[in-house]
Amino acid sequence: MRAVRAAAALSALGAGAIAAAATIDGFDVTKQKGIYSFEAQAHLAATRESIYAVITDFDDNAYSRISRSYKESRYLESAEDGTPIVYTRMEGCMKKRCISFARTERLETDAPRWIKTTALPEQSDFKHAMSEFVLEPDGDGTKMIYRTEIEPDFFVPPLIGPWFLKRTVSKGALRALDRIEGLARELDGRPPLPPVPPPSTGVQ
Repeated sequence: MRAVRAAAALSALGAGAIAAAATIDGFDVTKQKGIYSFEAQAHLAATRESIYAVITDFDDNAYSRISRSYKESRYLESAEDGTPIVYTRMEGCMKKRCISFARTERLETDAPRWIKTTALPEQSDFKHAMSEFVLEPDGDGTKMIYRTEIEPDFFVPPLIGPWFLKRTVSKGALRALDRIEGLARELDGRPPLPPVPPPSTGVQ
């Protein structure tokens, strides 16, 4: 039962892991001392200003436009030092068993090139969680470098974690990237792009 619960949670994390073209240049998933680390590079056919606007839009559950795993997203009252605080809640299901988990995070930015969120453990279902986006101009589009680290506050069987996350990310990342790209292109005033066949990742 714990394995099913963990798989449900990891399924949602995988679907939302690259919460950010249609072209993924590469990604990797590793685990060390209980912390799962992701790193990915992608090209999006949209300006970094619009991509930045999409990724930092937490109001009115805007993150559900990126992934259906997101059930809630919003801004909370800022920290005492003025740093924005954001809240997200995700849900994952496996074999009719669903799990919901939340993150309350500090949001640091350097518009439009850099975004970083860091979870507040006492208000999150994670011992540690960090995500970082670096956005660089690339021709008429944007190169995105994405990094994230998570340490779940729940048991994950050691044989499930990295393999399951890599498999889930390989299947769900392109859809999430397409949605971010589409929303950013809409802000740019550009027409939608036709669907792109998923890349071969070699993940079984």
